[in-house]
Amino acid sequence: MHQYVERRHGVVLDEELFGDRIVRFLYSQAREKAPFLFRLATSARISSLLGWCNFDLHLGPHLLGNAGFLRRCGVDLTECMEPAAYFTTPRRIFERRIRYWQCRPMPADPRAVISPADARVIIGSLAADSALFLKDKFFEYEELLGAGEGRWLSAFAEGDYAVFRLTPDKYHYNHTPVAGRVVDHYLLDGVYHSCNPGAVVAMITPYSKNRRIVTIIDTDVEGGTGVGLVAMIEVVAMMIGDIVQCYSDTGYDWPQRVRPGMFVAKGQPKSLYRPGSSTDILLFQKGRVCFADDLVEKARRSDVTSRFSIGFGQPLVEVEVRVRSLLAVAINERREKQ
Repeated sequence: MHQYVERRHGVVLDEELFGDRIVRFLYSQAREKAPFLFRLATSARISSLLGWCNFDLHLGPHLLGNAGFLRRCGVDLTECMEPAAYFTTPRRIFERRIRYWQCRPMPADPRAVISPADARVIIGSLAADSALFLKDKFFEYEELLGAGEGRWLSAFAEGDYAVFRLTPDKYHYNHTPVAGRVVDHYLLDGVYHSCNPGAVVAMITPYSKNRRIVTIIDTDVEGGTGVGLVAMIEVVAMMIGDIVQCYSDTGYDWPQRVRPGMFVAKGQPKSLYRPGSSTDILLFQKGRVCFADDLVEKARRSDVTSRFSIGFGQPLVEVEVRVRSLLAVAINERREKQ
């Protein structure tokens, strides 16, 4: 069993993990007794093939009007830009576009940091003196940013972070969590490990081993959020075929590739995961942000059965958040309000 906390009402919910039986087999028996099979299953080719089988097979009229399927996925078609008749395959459902400017409101505070995705989040810190200290649980810090990226390694040392797990049923666009100027953008190659909580616990630090795209945003510029440098890391997972960079200033119109030098507004579509489960990681510089109080409280609840808590031996609870909802605020603003 794996549980998470629904943010608005604090309700504890059970999660039905997609493909849990297969994942447990791969990350226990196959990994130990058939390493070739394990390597094959986490390769780019097999991951892409599994994605096609699961998300591209045409279901036609069988899917249309299938309230049970949509209910299990938690999909509200009234949020979508396309009509119901458009959604003839799982891929079209999972790559859906929503009227986020209406159904995913954003805090008015210009110093607020927002969630980049509809996801389940865990917050942590790399600083040993922090109550949120979590080191080498979900990633190895140096490996995550790339061993050759010395200036960014020093910039985010002992900083805070948030890990967002997008389950296959979620809206799969990532949005910019802050406003600022892109100062670096690069790809780090890797494998396609599952982000199933059981697989994460079994592998230890899988997110720094998977293929990923790193974007560094300077928010201490005119029109920026004012929380220093922020690293947004988009991590592929099993059955994710690609991460499409498609930043749009307005709606989903005129998408463009993210590149150094461009200014990105907060809350806008930045990229799209091809279907499957996937992960976003945000890194913040030490002493620049303070996570929302309700997230901190819920993340350390001891009455929730979490595979992360069991596997890592300390309360680590995921909280379900919506894209563009409040994640953190600038430290200086928190002090002013107090």
